[in-house]
Amino acid sequence: MKKILIPMVALFASAAFAADVVEKTTTKTTTSTGTISDYAPGKTFIVKETAGPTTYRYGKAVTYVTKKGKTLTEDQVKTRIKVGIPVSVHYMTEGDARVISRVEVEDDD
Repeated sequence: MKKILIPMVALFASAAFAADVVEKTTTKTTTSTGTISDYAPGKTFIVKETAGPTTYRYGKAVTYVTKKGKTLTEDQVKTRIKVGIPVSVHYMTEGDARVISRVEVEDDD
């Protein structure tokens, strides 16, 4: 009976340990700066950077803010985000794509 009991205890102990395993996923956000060279809301976002033009893909949610951190309203995004303005783009890489999470523009003076 003892020979059967010890393997069963080991089996249950390993199952209990496996239930406590937590898998962590980390995402890295990178920032690039440049000037918007092509822009179509929700479709195209290309920034001319020092290394050349970079195409970004829109993420599920993109936040538009000023350098001081003020979130832009939808109307402000429509008037302030346009070709020719300098921006800082915060993005995550998914495969070969750069997916935008946040765009920073200059503050109002």
